[in-house]
Amino acid sequence: MYVSINWLKEYVDIDDIRVEELAEKITKSGVEVDNIIHVGEEIEGVVVGYVASCDQHPNADKLNVCEVDVGSETLTIVCGAPNVAEGQKVAVATPGATLPGDFHIKEVDLRGVKSNGMICSLQELAMDEAYIPPTMEEGIVVLDEDAVIGEPVTSYINLDDTILEFDLTPNRSDCLSMLGVAYEVAAILEQPIRFPQTDVPSISEAASDYIQVDIQDEEACSYYAAFVIKDITVKPSPLWMQNKLLAAGIRPINNVVDITNYVLIEYGQPLHAFDYDRLQSKTVGVRYAKDGEELVTLDEETRTLTSDNLVITDGTNPVALAGVMGGASTEVHEGTTTVLLEAAYFNPRDVRTSVQLTGLRSESSNRFEKGVDPNRVHEAGKRASLLLHELASGSVLESTPVFDQVDRSEATVVVELDKVNDRLGTEITADQIEVILKNLRFTYTVENGVFDVNIPTRRGDITIFEDMLEEIARMYGYDHLPYTLPMSPSKPGGLSPAQQLKRNVNRFMQGAGYMETITYSLTNEARINMFVSPDLKEEQVNPVRLSMPMSEDHAYLRVSIIPELLGTIAYNRARKQANIAYYEIGSIFLSEEEEITKQPEENVRLSGVITGDMIDHKWQQEKKTVDFYAVKGLMEQLFEYIRIPVNFSQASVQDMHPGRCATIAVGEEVIGYMGQVHPRVAKDFDSKDTYMFDVNFDRIVELYDRKEQYVAIPKYPAITRDVAFIVDTDVIAGDILQVIQEVGSPLVTEVEVFDVYQGEHLEAGKKSIAYHLHYQDPSKTLKDKDVDQLHKTIVEKVNDTFHAFVRS
Repeated sequence: MYVSINWLKEYVDIDDIRVEELAEKITKSGVEVDNIIHVGEEIEGVVVGYVASCDQHPNADKLNVCEVDVGSETLTIVCGAPNVAEGQKVAVATPGATLPGDFHIKEVDLRGVKSNGMICSLQELAMDEAYIPPTMEEGIVVLDEDAVIGEPVTSYINLDDTILEFDLTPNRSDCLSMLGVAYEVAAILEQPIRFPQTDVPSISEAASDYIQVDIQDEEACSYYAAFVIKDITVKPSPLWMQNKLLAAGIRPINNVVDITNYVLIEYGQPLHAFDYDRLQSKTVGVRYAKDGEELVTLDEETRTLTSDNLVITDGTNPVALAGVMGGASTEVHEGTTTVLLEAAYFNPRDVRTSVQLTGLRSESSNRFEKGVDPNRVHEAGKRASLLLHELASGSVLESTPVFDQVDRSEATVVVELDKVNDRLGTEITADQIEVILKNLRFTYTVENGVFDVNIPTRRGDITIFEDMLEEIARMYGYDHLPYTLPMSPSKPGGLSPAQQLKRNVNRFMQGAGYMETITYSLTNEARINMFVSPDLKEEQVNPVRLSMPMSEDHAYLRVSIIPELLGTIAYNRARKQANIAYYEIGSIFLSEEEEITKQPEENVRLSGVITGDMIDHKWQQEKKTVDFYAVKGLMEQLFEYIRIPVNFSQASVQDMHPGRCATIAVGEEVIGYMGQVHPRVAKDFDSKDTYMFDVNFDRIVELYDRKEQYVAIPKYPAITRDVAFIVDTDVIAGDILQVIQEVGSPLVTEVEVFDVYQGEHLEAGKKSIAYHLHYQDPSKTLKDKDVDQLHKTIVEKVNDTFHAFVRS
């Protein structure tokens, strides 16, 4: 809602308060002011002038020499605007004025004629394009005849206006009108309200002789008044009305349509004007449309209606979509002489239905959907009739046909003083509440601190005590509410262990070069059974289908994050991104029910994918593509970082490369897996060699030991030894490593595989695995004989366990 300050001044006295201060007070009362917009810049020396004469310039075809009366004197001004003419009232910048852009007005010689001043356009006065009337988009400003010569021009062209942009919550539909805002501002400033004039002079001719009202469903339309105004003249609206409409965000069209829009903004009551002579009968009706009926609306679109659309008819055929938009067949045009003015109360549900079915949304439908004030409907019709009489020379007929079954009863809310103070923590007195209710213009009775408050129909958002409590609190002032600390024992805020671990893992993954993603939790039927982790029980993995999916691509809750990450890789590869490393900490959804009757269980996973080059140093001519060991190394480093010992075992998992896949386990418990995506599956995702990992993050949280651990930096030197074992090809290097660690503990602090060899000089069925052992004692310097003895024991144990021998 855009609120013109100049327009608001017509209802409430706000001259003594700055706009910024007013905006702050309104915002603090609960109606947020989003923006303050100034229509133009401050200017001085620009006044209303009267063009007494306008003659052709003697030395220029496109210039005119004008004699312009500015009240205190008559100025000779050379003007090149094509629309300047004798008898006009115009905006004149007098000598000495400074226009926006630091443009100084002074006497100049133009082709031999001295020009004193400047006849201005709105663009030259730096008015925002959004507030320039259509008739003034080209050429100079031409003012209305009632403009007073010599007065500052700013008020006539609304250049001194400021607009407040309200961000209204859906319940405050009362502020979708200037009068609603006036009630609000008057209550805040404790000022009276000036109401618009609605007394309509009518002629002794009955409107009921021209039109009858036929309402077929009083629930859909509980009030309908059909005002008839004849002998009107369709022409542009006066400048003051165009200015106000533009300030409200509405483009002027003609005086009849502009009046209905003006009253719409003023009262919050939508109206519609029909060309009476284009109606096919003397009956205006309201009914539901028939399936297949058509209506050409004012936007020249043909609408095919259904039985859910509420329409206005000319007795037979639809001529308007009730509460939304009029029809083209009865549109007011330049030749219109008689107007049928509709003022009605439509059921918000029916208007909402038409908006949803047609996709049309208008200023009218916006207000009908939220609910209009039933007590303003007829008043708004009278106000528009008066303006049609004044601005369109119309004759208003008496005996307006009215259908009236609208409910105007006021809600009553009981407000107990003790309860108010208990809820707000205040010590508000009964007298203070009475002042608040009077400022809000609510009637009430009070006895022993209990108020029976009658809620006016304009405030349909107030129905219960809590609503009135909010009114009292905001008018009392949220700034004045006392603030206290909670009385119950409380602990300082902080991260839970799971949150802290998640944050640490995020840091680690990003430090390792992976980018975090957030993919859809919904997937399609083709992906639902892909990449199911071996740590999940078979009975847990039952696809959960949504009852009302957005699309078939998002019909199931995922049981693995990997397919969505692979889809993200495909999306980025299609955009020339070849080297990709993504990870996500997100939920999958598990259910043991084949027919889902309860919410599935959420299991948080740490999943990632990587493809392309891991290292690409062109200057050093070094390049390394991603492989199995890059992902395994990442997992080893991650679990070492969070201090959870894991082991890896070769495995065969669906959708994975049969020889490059391993489970990740803590002891004997599998918590995830990693490896290469099967080339066939990778191809389906438009990807090349792609590696992944998928770990049960919930289980990691359970296993994580949050206690801080400290290991002193060793003071004594270490000794390293290398050893290569010849073993059968089916022996796993990790099993040997585990034996070395067990036998060598605690002096063997690190063990790593640095070479695996098969081929020449080794008999068939054998391979060589080389290990680098790191010996260190934190309490003393190791001697060679100590290391030799332990090293010999380790070698013997490995040889005995795996039928191995040391490679010479």
